[in-house]
Amino acid sequence: MFDPKSVKQAKSNVAIPPKSSPAKLAMMPDTVPAQDRIRERAYELYESRGGEPGRDEQDWLRAEQEILKPQR
Repeated sequence: MFDPKSVKQAKSNVAIPPKSSPAKLAMMPDTVPAQDRIRERAYELYESRGGEPGRDEQDWLRAEQEILKPQR
């Protein structure tokens, strides 16, 4: 009979990234609200096309471009 407890687990070779300094964390963009805005805009685009299915990826990419474009 096979005993799973007798099998040794391989050690992971994944390196743990160094902790970020608070200054670096403060400079990171706030991505969660941006994703929410992208989702809302993509849905607006979907509705503006009359709710036609099958173009969700195009709507999302267009919304990303609109929301994430650099502000001048």
